Amino acid sequence: MAGELDKSWMYVLGDEFQKTYMLELKTFLQQEKAAGHIIYPKNTEIFNAFNTTPFDKVKVVILGQDPYPGVGQAHGLSFSVQKGVAIPRSLVNIYKELSTDIPGFKIPGHGNLVKWAEQGVLLLNATLTLRAGESNSHSKKGWEKFTDAAIKAISEKKSGVVFILWGAYAQSKIPLIDASKHFILKSVHPSPLSVERGFWGSKPFSKTNEYLIKVGKEPIDWQIE
Repeated sequence: MAGELDKSWMYVLGDEFQKTYMLELKTFLQQEKAAGHIIYPKNTEIFNAFNTTPFDKVKVVILGQDPYPGVGQAHGLSFSVQKGVAIPRSLVNIYKELSTDIPGFKIPGHGNLVKWAEQGVLLLNATLTLRAGESNSHSKKGWEKFTDAAIKAISEKKSGVVFILWGAYAQSKIPLIDASKHFILKSVHPSPLSVERGFWGSKPFSKTNEYLIKVGKEPIDWQIE
């Protein structure tokens, strides 16, 4: 797995690959495949979040829990799906909030968020794989230790990063983040189950850009073509 990670991330996370938990995780994934289980995303896309948003480019972190479990959905970026795949309901709600938060934002016809990632938005799931059709099937197997290490590295080695934390699970990562030198935005999750309880009108996207400008960074162009 190590050879698939962006060099700038390998510089800060490379030691993780030699730790016992990561070796055990690699064995677990091999056992899953040997047992005939389909794993999402495909092997070459597991580290897409890191490879699309190198460490030195990270300005914003949007934290998800684990990949989408449906056929063709997961491609290594939280909340994102490939073009041609139906837009998940949480992302539909994210787009609706964007349309009221960012003047002129037009809701796109697809759910591919690579454009955000290329601008420095790390679309990170806490767990990077799952068994097809089974949400959280690879939770507590080691991925969370790896992604916690990534969050800690961002917190310790960078400054002025926006952490967008939707829902209780994402907000459980707050102790990993130094709030004195980063900006934490939190609200309920955009899931249809919780969106009415405070996601609408939370304006995370304009607040993110206001902060980035304040600390001398380029704002994010949230419009998806």
